[in-house]
Amino acid sequence: MAAQILGKPDLAPAAWVKRLVTLCDQAPATPFEVVQKILESELGQSFDETFEQFDVNPIGSASIAQVHRARLRSAQTDVAVKVQHPGVQHLMTVDIHNLQAFVLFLQKTDIKFDLFSLTKEVEKQIGYEFDFLREAEAMERIRDFLDSNNKKSPVIVPRVIGGMVTRKVLVMEFIDGIPIMKLGNEMAKRHIDPGGRIASMAKRKILKNMTLAYGQMILEDGFFHADPHPGNILICKDSEVALLDYGQVKQLPDDLRLGYAKLVLALADRDIPKASQSYKELGIETRSNCDDEQRELFHLAERMFDTRRPPGVTIMSPFAEDSSIRKVGVESFPEELFCVLRTIQLLRGLSVGLGINYSCSDLWRPIAEEVLLKAGRLKR
Repeated sequence: MAAQILGKPDLAPAAWVKRLVTLCDQAPATPFEVVQKILESELGQSFDETFEQFDVNPIGSASIAQVHRARLRSAQTDVAVKVQHPGVQHLMTVDIHNLQAFVLFLQKTDIKFDLFSLTKEVEKQIGYEFDFLREAEAMERIRDFLDSNNKKSPVIVPRVIGGMVTRKVLVMEFIDGIPIMKLGNEMAKRHIDPGGRIASMAKRKILKNMTLAYGQMILEDGFFHADPHPGNILICKDSEVALLDYGQVKQLPDDLRLGYAKLVLALADRDIPKASQSYKELGIETRSNCDDEQRELFHLAERMFDTRRPPGVTIMSPFAEDSSIRKVGVESFPEELFCVLRTIQLLRGLSVGLGINYSCSDLWRPIAEEVLLKAGRLKR
């Protein structure tokens, strides 16, 4: 979890990022013999009866599970088989409790932010990740929403294979693509200039589609994929984006969803008084002794809830030395909003990695406006 949060080019030096991102999909794997026993126990039939082909080495292994490429005897296409590491739930619980003790210490320093609420939300989300039945339902719900909301979904969501899901095993459609962190290497293999027109168009398409998908999920439906770290993003043919791993999803209550839509409008319009008012509507309690509190609140909102960076800045954190959080203390922060905050930070990290500076609030403005109009919270 820490690797996923910190392994972003806008939060940490490049050397750290290079090492940390390997923990997103290259963590130590469970031996194949153990995987085979888990599959037989969970699916209720022998391994050879189920699979025609099965790659022994996983294509990815993260903190909770690993994924193998395989082919079912009952199908003509390849599938991805996600298998939970045995005994991992206890280890993760211990790690979370250690993290909570650490942030309670940090809150006694000059970091004026309600970090403990963040860890409580992380604890809740991590607990959900151990139930692959829940993940399969979330994947299907998000897939159906994006398909019905667009002529063509902005991102590819894998199909779940019916009858092959348990709490510890999830079999889904195999998506053929390149991990986004290897996009530069793939361009080099194909002799594509990373700073040229073709590369620029591909990167902008990737970022635009990711941002559109998240704008629709968060603002329109309120139910969204809350874990867009590099290990969960594949780049497919024609620069299409596949979004993987639906273990961490979040349902925003309507009041927070609409309150956040108002903040998106305020950020896009650079409306400082409305941004300050949005804090109250969202239930974010702040304390400040600075002269220009509203302006500092606006700058803090930009750092927390928008992807735009000041010119020339790549490393940008809400907790940086020059951050408004040094002047405005955040005493209470709704747990439900932390998944939105984390998603924005991950999208910003993605934009830094692709070399594009943009504002998600600008792109989300039409969505936020339409959502508020429909809810009767905005006049035409």
